Amino acid sequence: MKFLLPGLERRYQFKSLNDHRRVMEGGARGKLEEDSGILSSETSVDEVSHLAVDIGGSLIKLVYCSRNKSRVDDKEKKSTNECIGVADVSSDYPVLGGRLHFAKFETRKINDCLEFISSKLLHNSGCMNQAAFHGHENIIKATGGGAYTYADLFKEKLGISLDKVDEMDCLVAGANFLLKAVHPEAFTYMDGREEDVQIDQNDLYPYLLVNIGSGVSMIKVDGDDKFERVSGTSVGGGTFWGLGKLLTKCKSFDELLELSHEGNNRVIDMLVGDIYGGMEYAKIGLTSTAIASSFGKAISEKKELKDYRPEDISRSLLRMISNNVGQIAYLNALRFGLKRIFFGGFFIRGHAYTMDTISVGVHFWSKGEAKAMFLRHEGFLGALGAFMSNEDHGLEEIMNH
Repeated sequence: MKFLLPGLERRYQFKSLNDHRRVMEGGARGKLEEDSGILSSETSVDEVSHLAVDIGGSLIKLVYCSRNKSRVDDKEKKSTNECIGVADVSSDYPVLGGRLHFAKFETRKINDCLEFISSKLLHNSGCMNQAAFHGHENIIKATGGGAYTYADLFKEKLGISLDKVDEMDCLVAGANFLLKAVHPEAFTYMDGREEDVQIDQNDLYPYLLVNIGSGVSMIKVDGDDKFERVSGTSVGGGTFWGLGKLLTKCKSFDELLELSHEGNNRVIDMLVGDIYGGMEYAKIGLTSTAIASSFGKAISEKKELKDYRPEDISRSLLRMISNNVGQIAYLNALRFGLKRIFFGGFFIRGHAYTMDTISVGVHFWSKGEAKAMFLRHEGFLGALGAFMSNEDHGLEEIMNH
């Protein structure tokens, strides 16, 4: 897929969504393969600039830029660990003159993240170049609650001072950047069909941004710097991960998500048809397969936890959370008269069943009047916003060039 940045006669080459998903899954394990190609062992401090981090309750997200005056060679182009590759671009502008790289780690494995930063010399990238680094304190932009919790650890281990940026500011800035500068960043997904969404920069606002992280924030965005957090819920990605860990003994979010691929939620969920003898409740628009009660069958069945497959539990849990987020999001969109609803956050991870469930929920409650839209770099909104808060990387600066 090729993307053209408005105002620039330069092509951005993005990898496939599947490649992006594989990269993200690799990072979640706290380790990137040696041959990943994010940076070669020959990469110097001069070639890496402006690391930014988003330290959440469950995951740490990193965005950084590598600059190389020469064209990207074929070997680098084939790397599946560049989520955004930029070729044939002038090195005058740090963001445009190289590549943006994305990585993530579990927050509980923060030492793996620090080791990665150190091994790639990213801790020396707070300043524009090596000359600027000497004689100046090394400072990087950071957002998320962990920017406060782990500030001392970053200072002790890497000599980095974290310049804290407001989390909501970063989420909105990251979303606005992607929606304005990357095409097509947004897409819809329902019934197994993915469709790109073309965004008119002059008709972007207002919209609802639903960020599904450990918890869920719902933000009404009215302009570049005008937004309000209007709602949210504590039932989000952390709930899926936490309950899933307790119920299935899975050790990671990705393992839990993988289990859901093979699951059947109807084994555990009580459906409308289970209550009405296999019939639908047509009068109020409920099909026989609609979920009447998540995990409801466990009430009447004489089974223990060990009698249920982890795959089915994972599927039911994923469906429960996705349905609820989709419904709450639509109700907030209805409350403020918003037609556009963008979903982001690492809970989604490009996972087909998750996106389909959210989409069906929004479609059902809106009677087809609203659509759920997703972002290809959904999990990095905060980190991107922190990255963009560098004076050299403001959205207005990029768009002007």
